[in-house]
Amino acid sequence: MAKTESGSKAAVAVGKDNEPDEWDKRIFSTGCAAENMKMTDCYWEKKDWRLCKDEVSFLR
Repeated sequence: MAKTESGSKAAVAVGKDNEPDEWDKRIFSTGCAAENMKMTDCYWEKKDWRLCKDEVSFLR
Protein backbone atom coordinates (compact mmCIF):
# COMPACT_ATOMS: atom_id res chain seq x y z
CA MET A 1 0.00 0.00 0.00
CA ALA A 2 1.36 3.37 -0.94
CA LYS A 3 1.90 6.01 1.68
CA THR A 4 -0.78 8.27 0.20
CA GLU A 5 -3.35 5.45 0.21
CA SER A 6 -2.74 4.80 3.88
CA GLY A 7 -3.03 8.49 4.71
CA SER A 8 -6.30 8.89 2.83
CA LYS A 9 -7.86 5.89 4.59
CA ALA A 10 -6.82 7.34 7.96
CA ALA A 11 -8.43 10.66 7.04
CA VAL A 12 -11.69 8.88 6.21
CA ALA A 13 -11.63 7.06 9.55
CA VAL A 14 -11.08 10.32 11.42
CA GLY A 15 -13.96 11.91 9.55
CA LYS A 16 -16.33 9.16 10.70
CA ASP A 17 -15.15 9.49 14.29
CA ASN A 18 -16.15 13.16 14.46
CA GLU A 19 -19.84 12.29 14.31
CA PRO A 20 -21.52 11.56 17.66
CA ASP A 21 -22.33 7.90 18.17
CA GLU A 22 -25.09 6.48 20.37
CA TRP A 23 -22.91 6.69 23.50
CA ASP A 24 -22.12 10.37 22.88
CA LYS A 25 -25.78 11.16 22.27
CA ARG A 26 -26.75 9.54 25.58
CA ILE A 27 -24.06 11.39 27.53
CA PHE A 28 -25.01 14.76 26.02
CA SER A 29 -28.71 14.14 26.69
CA THR A 30 -28.06 13.65 30.43
CA GLY A 31 -26.62 17.14 30.84
CA CYS A 32 -23.40 15.90 32.43
CA ALA A 33 -21.16 15.68 29.37
CA ALA A 34 -18.58 18.11 30.80
CA GLU A 35 -18.30 16.11 34.03
CA ASN A 36 -17.99 12.87 32.07
CA MET A 37 -15.21 14.38 29.96
CA LYS A 38 -13.31 15.50 33.08
CA MET A 39 -13.61 12.02 34.58
CA THR A 40 -12.49 10.34 31.37
CA ASP A 41 -9.56 12.74 30.96
CA CYS A 42 -8.47 12.13 34.55
CA TYR A 43 -8.48 8.37 34.05
CA TRP A 44 -6.64 8.72 30.73
CA GLU A 45 -3.88 10.74 32.41
CA LYS A 46 -3.57 8.79 35.67
CA LYS A 47 -4.68 5.27 34.63
CA ASP A 48 -6.16 4.72 38.11
CA TRP A 49 -9.77 5.43 39.09
CA ARG A 50 -8.77 5.84 42.74
CA LEU A 51 -6.84 8.98 41.80
CA CYS A 52 -9.94 10.46 40.15
CA LYS A 53 -12.27 10.46 43.17
CA ASP A 54 -13.16 14.14 42.80
CA GLU A 55 -14.15 13.73 39.16
CA VAL A 56 -16.12 10.54 39.82
CA SER A 57 -17.99 12.10 42.76
CA PHE A 58 -19.61 14.65 40.41
CA LEU A 59 -21.36 11.80 38.58
CA ARG A 60 -22.97 10.24 41.64
